Amino acid sequence: MAKGLSGMLKQVQKMQKKMSELQEQLEQQRVEGSAGGGMVTVVANGRQDILEIKIHPDVVNPQDVEMLEDLILAAIHQAQQRAQEMMNSEMGQITGGLQIPGLSL
Repeated sequence: MAKGLSGMLKQVQKMQKKMSELQEQLEQQRVEGSAGGGMVTVVANGRQDILEIKIHPDVVNPQDVEMLEDLILAAIHQAQQRAQEMMNSEMGQITGGLQIPGLSL
């Protein structure tokens, strides 16, 4: 019985090491979200940190600030969603698709 527990602990340690490596990789990977046909572009890393926002000058209209705000939010949401999908995909490779409670990035 102790041998089985020892083996399981080694597996958990191995998975923790892979998770740590994955966190570092996700920080370096980039995803992009856009809105308004590319008028607003947001770049995020795999950890969903927003790194960059680009706004095309043609979309800046002092008479319609609300539209620009909506485009920015839509682009951020898309970038974060893509980052989440990438993280879930990478995590699935480590856990074999199992959802393990308490095991998150």
